[in-house]
Amino acid sequence: MKTSMKTALFLLCLFWSGQALAIDMIIGGNVSHTVGKGDNLYRLGAKYGVFWKNIARDNGLNEKEPLTEGTILKLNTRKIVPRIVDNGIIVNIPDRTLYFFQEKQLLALPVGLGAIFENEYSSWKTPEGKFRITGKRKDPTWYVPESIQIEYALKGKPVEESVPPGPKNPLGRYAIKTSLPAVLIHETIWPGSVYRYMSHGCIRMLREHIERLFPLVEINMQGEIIYEPVKIARTADGRTYLEVRTDVYKKHRSLKEHVSRLLQARGVADKVDWQKIDRLIKDESGVAEDVTLDSSLKTGASSRGSAAPIGVTDRIIDYFKTKFKTTDQAANRKL
Repeated sequence: MKTSMKTALFLLCLFWSGQALAIDMIIGGNVSHTVGKGDNLYRLGAKYGVFWKNIARDNGLNEKEPLTEGTILKLNTRKIVPRIVDNGIIVNIPDRTLYFFQEKQLLALPVGLGAIFENEYSSWKTPEGKFRITGKRKDPTWYVPESIQIEYALKGKPVEESVPPGPKNPLGRYAIKTSLPAVLIHETIWPGSVYRYMSHGCIRMLREHIERLFPLVEINMQGEIIYEPVKIARTADGRTYLEVRTDVYKKHRSLKEHVSRLLQARGVADKVDWQKIDRLIKDESGVAEDVTLDSSLKTGASSRGSAAPIGVTDRIIDYFKTKFKTTDQAANRKL
């Protein structure tokens, strides 16, 4: 299996309001993957953080047929970073991506999250909220939550209070504990569940990804789980990018109304192509696309002529390019 990165975007947008400076980041791009032994659409989606149906559509594949070894596939991993911090972890639920910030670097990794299920005993949805890292362990023992013990009992499955390290342990070889009740960041023995909503609320990762993350995570590191199905980015040359994902936990009455509010808040609702936006809302592909209404750029260019002294913007962009450096994996992206 081989992978080549053809395009990687790192775009900054500067907004002046007194001394305030806002930054938007777009990462990822066009990737090619040579199908190897054992590859399937689900696993490729988990590896790159791309909706598996996008892979099938973009490559003219029959979803029901196995992949042919040696086939070269094209994937688009372009996404907007939903929130930027100096150091810490951001997990965006509709994104199914964990963003790790540390020492001027960004690592973006696909994750599996909580299923859309709840009963009188528990909800499997991954909760939103701030947290801190309280522990990390290699070859962990899984202490089975009471809610899962009840579930197993109701289904007639054997009930265990704990599962020792080994190939049958759902936590795999690595587990990172958060301060949110019963929410772990861990490897999974079911790789096909990554980049999908199939867990009991925990954050699942492929081994190859958590092996990169595990040694970097520090005890007491801060993090937050957020819920942002719509993301907007403005580039330094005045273009607007939009990324629309499935509102999987049904928190918004209308995605179109939500998109409209966000664009109005950014002051660009009259500078975008609404026909293209309607398509993105319908597709919910999770790929960031340029929705700029090109006629707005000409008007904007003439009105921005004296916005700042020559060279100031360039110097600020250069500064932030060194502040946040994306790794190869940062270029890596509906149920």
